Amino acid sequence: MLVQHFLERSAERLPEKVALVCGEDRLTYAQLNRRADRFASALIGLGIRRHDRVVVFLENTVESVISLFGILKAGAIFIMLNPGMKSRKLHYILNDSGARMLIADTCKGDVMSEAITGTQDLSHVIWCQGVQTPENIVCEMPGGEFKQSATWSSIMEEGDPRAGSHVPSIDVDLATIIYTSGSTGMPKGVMEAHSNVISAAQSITRYLENVEDDVILNILPLSFDYGLYQIFMSCLFGGTLVLERYFVYPFQIIKRIQQERATGFPLVPTIAAILLQMKDLDKFDLSSLRYISNTGAALPVANIRKLREIFPRVKIFSMYGLTECKRVSYLPPKELDRIPDSVGIPMPNVEVFVVDDGGQEAGPGETGELVVRGPNVMQGYWNAPEETALTFRQDGFRKETVLYTGDLFRRDAEGYLYFVARKDDLIKTKGERVSPKEVEEMLCYMDDVAEAVVTGVPDDIFGQAIKAFIVPRKGHSLTEEDIVSHCQKNLEPFLVPRYVEFRDHLPKTASGKIDKKQLA
Repeated sequence: MLVQHFLERSAERLPEKVALVCGEDRLTYAQLNRRADRFASALIGLGIRRHDRVVVFLENTVESVISLFGILKAGAIFIMLNPGMKSRKLHYILNDSGARMLIADTCKGDVMSEAITGTQDLSHVIWCQGVQTPENIVCEMPGGEFKQSATWSSIMEEGDPRAGSHVPSIDVDLATIIYTSGSTGMPKGVMEAHSNVISAAQSITRYLENVEDDVILNILPLSFDYGLYQIFMSCLFGGTLVLERYFVYPFQIIKRIQQERATGFPLVPTIAAILLQMKDLDKFDLSSLRYISNTGAALPVANIRKLREIFPRVKIFSMYGLTECKRVSYLPPKELDRIPDSVGIPMPNVEVFVVDDGGQEAGPGETGELVVRGPNVMQGYWNAPEETALTFRQDGFRKETVLYTGDLFRRDAEGYLYFVARKDDLIKTKGERVSPKEVEEMLCYMDDVAEAVVTGVPDDIFGQAIKAFIVPRKGHSLTEEDIVSHCQKNLEPFLVPRYVEFRDHLPKTASGKIDKKQLA
């Protein structure tokens, strides 16, 4: 079985059922599948081959969904990227992945112009949201030749909707590479095989008890695996996905839940905090909601209790996971009032261990690193064998690959898991994992900055907030506005520090490294 079979089987079984709602567009399973077939046929006609990487640089749109299924049908590997990404990081990922094709909106012209110039393997760009390729985008590829694939509409006209699944693949082939923040500053690509995606989707839909009647409203970006999997899961059980772009106007989203009679609402703590600040929620008929799920960071217990008060008949699923294995655990809703600070039990077909520094399993109540075993454990990091060996290790007893999460946990006598802390200093904010080094490097591009270090500080809304400690160069003056403005111009919004503190010097360890523990 392959990931695209989720769509194909639902299209065969439920051809006239609405599969996707996005803005004014409403596509049935048959329509979505035909468009994905057409797109796959066009990709093959452009020379995309099995195992090629194709980057999708779009907002949450119909084209995004068609793209990912079309890419899979063509036997290729899709890479969904945050549409707010800046050119420097986009350029790195295009080169690191060896992407052959890039799909983007014409409104990203300025970012694209810099990002794709000088890429090593890129040969095609497909432009959405426009009839003509923007004239201001000038790119030079190796050898001076660049093949631009014009517009989305022209590509779709060339494809054959009757072609079906074009390329024979097997479930150990990669389906996607998801780029996530790495300890080196630049993102690393988590390799997910079809079998990994299928196992995770089947397990999650099992404990969420999803059925054909479910309507999932998703406002999470598809570059975030939590948002991406809403597509896979909906197609797996034959439900309807309502795809929205933002939570900027909360009342519009709540109104959408009412209009579409949504039954599932996946969120992250930031969205929950905004939701809890809204007034007049009782004016909306939200009786269709069956469940709310949360991951990305733990929901504060106080917010869990408030959600229970507002939605007393809605099941609330607190979950824990990481990109390297998609999901690890969930707390059965019936236990939420009793142990709201727990992230629950392993999800179906997954086994976990809490181990001490010596690799021995820790006892109840003891803290250790969480280790995950199961078919949801991904294939490692793309082009990063050393980092892969540190995280995806061979278990000495079972001779199989297990995932060392880098997160500290404890387990109670009943087997329920509790997150304690992160072993490394990655910051989890707004549902994103942030590498401090990436922000620090950008701060150090400022001429007036002598030293900069970034840490995460507790935040009731974001889980963690980014705090920057700055040492200005002697004789130079900086303001908090200067720092924030520079970051806003050069980094995605979730990477911009929320707090800035200026210091005359930063504490150092004996080896000369900045002592983040003292700052914390």
